[in-house]
Order: sequence, then C-alpha cells, then structure tokens
Amino acid sequence: MNPVDLISKKRDGSALTPDELNYLITEYVNGKIPDYQISAFLMAVYFQGMTAGETATLTQLMRDSGTVLDLSSIPGFKADKHSTGGVGDKVSLVLAPLVASAGLIVPMISGRALAHTGGTLDKLEAISGFRTGLSISEMKKQLEKIGVIMVGQTEDLCPADKRIYSLRDATATVSSIPLICASILSKKLAEGIDALVLDVKAGSGAIFDEKEKSWELARKLVETAHHFDLKTSAIITSMAQPLGNAVGNWLETKEAIETLKGEGPADFVELTLALSAQMLVQGEIVKSISEGMSLLEKKIASGEAFEKFLQIVEMQGGDVASVEKPESYPTSKFSFELKSDKPGYVSKIHSREIGQISMALGAGRSSMDDAVDYTSGIVLKKKIGDKVEADETLAFAYSNSEELLAENKTRFSKAFAISSEKTQQPLLIYGVIDASGEREWGA
Repeated sequence: MNPVDLISKKRDGSALTPDELNYLITEYVNGKIPDYQISAFLMAVYFQGMTAGETATLTQLMRDSGTVLDLSSIPGFKADKHSTGGVGDKVSLVLAPLVASAGLIVPMISGRALAHTGGTLDKLEAISGFRTGLSISEMKKQLEKIGVIMVGQTEDLCPADKRIYSLRDATATVSSIPLICASILSKKLAEGIDALVLDVKAGSGAIFDEKEKSWELARKLVETAHHFDLKTSAIITSMAQPLGNAVGNWLETKEAIETLKGEGPADFVELTLALSAQMLVQGEIVKSISEGMSLLEKKIASGEAFEKFLQIVEMQGGDVASVEKPESYPTSKFSFELKSDKPGYVSKIHSREIGQISMALGAGRSSMDDAVDYTSGIVLKKKIGDKVEADETLAFAYSNSEELLAENKTRFSKAFAISSEKTQQPLLIYGVIDASGEREWGA
C-alpha cells in the first residue's frame, strides 16, 4: 500500500477499508509513515468525515496500538466518566471518589489542560507531590485496595492516540467528530471498563458552540461505543457559563474539596450528582437517577466521599495536609477585583473568554511542554441571572505576574454582560442518549 494513494482516496470522499486504516496507523506508530503524511490524512478526515465502520475501526486500531488493561481479577463493576471539556469543569475530582465510595471500581485516566479548557491531571498535580504517572501494576494494586485511580495516559496505553492527538492540535483538526470519537473511546476501551458516562458539552466554553453539533457528537460516541458492547450514556450539558465558580488549577481543586465536604456551588453539585447517579444506574447499584442522587448525597454528608479522596491523595503521594486544610495552600501574589459599572442582572458570561483569560494569567498552556501556575485563575462571584448593584463584585482574577494581570484587565471586564432585565438561568442538562434512544433529562 501507498500512503499517498490512501490520503487521496480519503480526500476524495471514499471510505478506507479496515486493512487500509490498519496500514496507516500501524506503520505510523512503527515510524514508517512520517507526521506530515498522517497530518494530511487527518485533514482529509476533517473535511470528508468517516463512516460508522471507519470510525469503529480507527477506534479499535488506536486501542490495540498499546496495552489494554485486564481488570478481570478485581471484583466489582468498573465504570468511568469522560467530559469533552469545559471551563471550570472539575467534575472528575469529585465524581471519582464519590462513586467509588458508593461501590463502583473507577479506573479513571485523564488528560492535561490545552487551549481554553482545564485538565484533570493539572488540577490533581496542584496538590504537592501528587503522582499521576502510575505504572499499570501500581494502578491495579490501588484499584484492588481502594477501588479508584486518577492517572494520566501511560506510554503503553493507546500510543497511536497520543501521537495523533498532538498532530490534531497542531493541524487544527481537533474538532473532527470521528477523530474525537476514536480518541476518547480508544482510551476508555483500553481501561477495561464495563460502562462509560460521557459529559458532552455545548455552548460558548465547549468544543462546539452549537447545541446541534454536540448532539451529533454524542450520537456518534454512543453509536461507536455500542459497536464494542460498552454500556454507554452520553449526557449533553451546558457550557453557556463556567461550571461552578472557580476556573484555574488549585482554585478548582479547592472548590472540589469544598464540594466533597458538602459546600459546593449549586450548578456544580447538580451536574456532578447527575453524572455520578447515571454511573450507579449503569452499575445496577441503584434503579433510578433519583435513588442514585439520594445515595450520593448521603455519601457526601457522611464524609465517606471526602475520605475516599484523601485515600487517593495519600496513595498517589499527594500532600494530604493541604487537602484537609486548603486554606493553608499558597495564594497568588496579585489579584484584580472586577466590579459592575451599573446595576442590573448578569445576562451573559463569555465562557471561552473566561477560560482563555485564566490561561493567559498562567493557569493554562499553549503547548504540552509549558509549565502552569497552579494558583492563578478566576473566581466568579456572580452567575447568569444574578442581580448586581453598581460597583458590586462580579469576579476576581489571580496571577503571580502583575504584568499578565494588567494586560488582561480590559479583556476581563468585557467577559460579563449586564442587562436591565432579569435573564433566565441557562438549562444545565439538555438531554441524554443511550441504548434506549434520545430523551430530555429526567424524562
């Protein structure tokens, strides 16, 4: 086979056979096809798409390019959750210990921050000493002992995805739906799980602004997952504004700790409980979402969920003291208080802008090699629909660079819109797609 012929075939809109896709992926991982040719292939896929069969084949090839975890020796139902990425989305930090405290086995493999969205690994590593790079044997030992891990992708897991994702980011092909599906599901299938809940974001802070595009992605993810007999539910949720109040690594980790102690922001708590309850239904620990949410609320109230998080931190080398007393954690040297210039109601918060400003203050990275400032970021004091008075605080920005803070003040002030008329709070959860079809949340 010739890579140029296969690139041309996909460029012209034809489907590639499993053998042809196998040739491209295998030879690329083996170093026999260069980056520039796979980049051309990715761009062809971006414009021409893939059939359901092609997407499933690509997913399988990426999964099988490395080790697939065998967790059959560990008793219990294995489940995980994945978010397509949003601003202030620290759900995993609460969800993993919470559902583990309720009896599920959670082999959670997460990623790092890139562009305007945060990464679970960076938030965890804001805890001094926390190790996200466990070996496969260490993962299994921890799952056997406490039922949950929160780690990054190892060199052995889906190496094809790791290399291809870097190319996608560098070639503006990240938002291709078949490539998103193959990337997400290859890693999740390699975890050896029984079920998966997907949080597919829609809105200004999501990978797709348009709700319809997010539904399309959710359908494709569920369809592809079911090809592998993986019990999967996709919940489409709003990113019309940042989730919770905190945006930035330690700021979000601190908010997650507060939530595990029963003191989290209402929207963050609601979404975390909904996604967690869906996992409990999949694992047949409960029969309904409402029963699951009730059980999870009890796990938080009893302190069991927070205790499970402490166990994760301790076993993965993190500073338990800073989690038990987050007020002792270092803070940014500089801050800026954004105030409303008029009375009214918050009508809009530009989520993507908030995420990008937080990144510009030091909380994110423009390339995977960049260091992050764990204490920088933004804390919202008002959300959409809230009433504000003139000169009342809307949000705080934090950074260890006075220069970066000054550079972003004007941009920060434009991230909020104030209206004279009260604005409705955006719907948090739009709907769900699973084996039974599509429906509104709660229907």
